[in-house]
Amino acid sequence: MTDITGIAGMETITSAANQRVKQAAALRDADARRATGLTIVDGRRELSRAAAAGTEIVEVFVTASTLTTAATSADSATMADWLARLTGSGTRVALLSDRAFERIAFGGRNEGLVGIIRFGPWPLAQAAFAADRPVLVIEGVEKPGNLGAIVRTADAAGLGGVLVCDGRTDFANPAVIRASLGTVFSMPLACAATEEAIAWCRSQGRPVVAATPEGRRLWHETDLRGNAALLLGSEAHGLSTAWTAAASDGRLAVETVRLPMHGVADSLNLSVTAAVLAYEAVRQREAGR
Repeated sequence: MTDITGIAGMETITSAANQRVKQAAALRDADARRATGLTIVDGRRELSRAAAAGTEIVEVFVTASTLTTAATSADSATMADWLARLTGSGTRVALLSDRAFERIAFGGRNEGLVGIIRFGPWPLAQAAFAADRPVLVIEGVEKPGNLGAIVRTADAAGLGGVLVCDGRTDFANPAVIRASLGTVFSMPLACAATEEAIAWCRSQGRPVVAATPEGRRLWHETDLRGNAALLLGSEAHGLSTAWTAAASDGRLAVETVRLPMHGVADSLNLSVTAAVLAYEAVRQREAGR
């Protein structure tokens, strides 16, 4: 067991104006993430899942109070050994004063530990989607929390991956990572333009099941057991006309489905709709439809 108060190579930073602290805080901004290929991760659970998936953890910042609490609890051995393993694999670990840590922490999600990882968007050609399972295709998702929740649902339902086309947010957004509970590190993910996504669905022989308010069939009337692309558009604008054009000219097989809306609202939250379709696919698979 490693002494948690004496992790080899652990540095101490007390100033909130420290350059490394400033650079870490800047990763809350999308421009800094794009420029560096790095992002910031809040919490040990998410960092542990990143490490388990083989994601490069560049740096970890931890507060003295977090180490003190761990040292007096049953978590002492696991925290110490975990940090020691990280330093042994080349990750820098720094002990921050509370004031310095406040500069990089995320509001109410201050667990006293954050990490900097190398993590960015993935081109569709490099995505390791499961060929025999449904995938979620999300067009125009605007809210990071929605995207993270969708990834978490895809993981829970055992789907083959998540493809975002023309997305207004990115998988490396810390809010996406938080909302996904770190499943972004193990779920196959990709970003693509809509036309590229259409061509990919065609080349992969994936039938498209598009959720729209005017869908021709109810959501449970379509076979979702195979490799369908479960397509959802933004709550504000729905799906682009590119999908209907591809269906009209025979490039793509598209089935539209709807979820009944019995109240005054005309649509569900995007992540809720994704969950309904994902678990209908689970139900059909387990029941043999």
